[in-house]
Amino acid sequence: MTQQNDLASAGALAPNRLGTSDQLALGSRFLRSLLLGTALLLCVGAAAVGTVQPAQTEPIAPEQSLVQNVLPFPLEAYPTPTEHTAAAANTPYVTETRIRSGDTIATVLKRLDVTDPSLSAYLVKEPKVRFASKLVPGRSVQAATDHNGQLQWVRYFHTPNSDSNGQPTVKLLQISASSTGFTAEELELPSEVHIEVAVGTIERSLFATTDAARIPEGITTQIAEVLGSKIDFFRGIHRGDQFRVVYENRTFEGRPAGSGRVLAVEFINKGKAATAVWFSPDGKAGSYYDLEGESLRGAFLRNSIKFSRVSSTFGMRTLTANQAWSGHHPGVDYVAPTGTPIHATADGVVQLAGWHSGYGNTIILKHHSKITTLYAHQSRFAEGMTVGTKVAQGQLIGYVGSTGWSTGSHLHYEFRVADKPIDPLSATAAMPAATPLEPEQRVQFAHAIAPYRQQLQVLAQFQEVVPEISSVAVR
Repeated sequence: MTQQNDLASAGALAPNRLGTSDQLALGSRFLRSLLLGTALLLCVGAAAVGTVQPAQTEPIAPEQSLVQNVLPFPLEAYPTPTEHTAAAANTPYVTETRIRSGDTIATVLKRLDVTDPSLSAYLVKEPKVRFASKLVPGRSVQAATDHNGQLQWVRYFHTPNSDSNGQPTVKLLQISASSTGFTAEELELPSEVHIEVAVGTIERSLFATTDAARIPEGITTQIAEVLGSKIDFFRGIHRGDQFRVVYENRTFEGRPAGSGRVLAVEFINKGKAATAVWFSPDGKAGSYYDLEGESLRGAFLRNSIKFSRVSSTFGMRTLTANQAWSGHHPGVDYVAPTGTPIHATADGVVQLAGWHSGYGNTIILKHHSKITTLYAHQSRFAEGMTVGTKVAQGQLIGYVGSTGWSTGSHLHYEFRVADKPIDPLSATAAMPAATPLEPEQRVQFAHAIAPYRQQLQVLAQFQEVVPEISSVAVR
């Protein structure tokens, strides 16, 4: 009998044979074998199925945990209505105006809506204020009132462009109001400096071009002054001349505080380049040099007025009926509005400060080598101009006027050697330059001006691509 028959027979007879012990033991062993074989087949089948098609189960998400690290960040509480009202009461309302030509104290205060008559009387009478003598056109005046309209202070920014130990400052006169009257004090506060660059191509005039480039007037006059020994800005500039300049602009409390210093400038006049850079070895005092380190500060400045127009040159001229001197004009006349500042053309000592016949209000400065300079027809003198006073080159000595035998507002300037007048323009050009840099200073100079040299080169490349543009950029 085959094994299949045996299994079939055993399966068929099993229910009837449970009664005997031998038969029971045999059936039990057989059953265990059958179950064990079935289990092995199921395991092998499951393994085979697993290698052919993996079970499609949902991915098990990784364990996650939230980590919190709370940093303290206190928020400023909103002010209460009471606090807001108190803050508003302590914040002054400030109005501002600029002094115009012909202004008086009264007209300035009227524009500021300050109507206190006692303030006007105080400003005129108080000796240490001298407000009226310092009304310079273009300067700012501010007035502050509280929430009730009561005057708190008036500020006059008489020197918006100043320096203290090499740091930019603003000098102002502040008149403070109180229940007992007024008090005045001079303040010098730090200002902010912004570096700007500009380029321009002359079309009509230097000032028209710089106006188009939004260059401050103070920077334009500095360009003419700094390069005055190289270029004749009165008669020598031509259409097509170009310039590039790096300069300072200053602000105080977010308001313009005037232009600062020209840091670097290159002017192409009739195809020839003239350059100037500011160099300060000690960070305080400094001067202008060309890019090769040669000083541009001559023994005498070409002009005593920063920028003006020559109305009469040295030499013969036609006389008018009321003029007593001969037909030879011994100096140069510069047309300028009354009140225009006059500056000493060289270091010297005041030899005369007063009325001098047809010259009117006149200052004569004595210099080295029997040289004297004369500044005539002034409206008034600068403070401290008395005989024996030492003055420095570029120092303010007086203001343009029309005193004496003058037919209009101008400065008459003479240059004398051994009391003999000679042409100031030719004499100034022949004067030697200032003391040159020492070898160790030249090394410092080359390092200090490297950024300016690079900026001028970049501006030149830009201007070569777009020669007709005038542009200003803030750095």
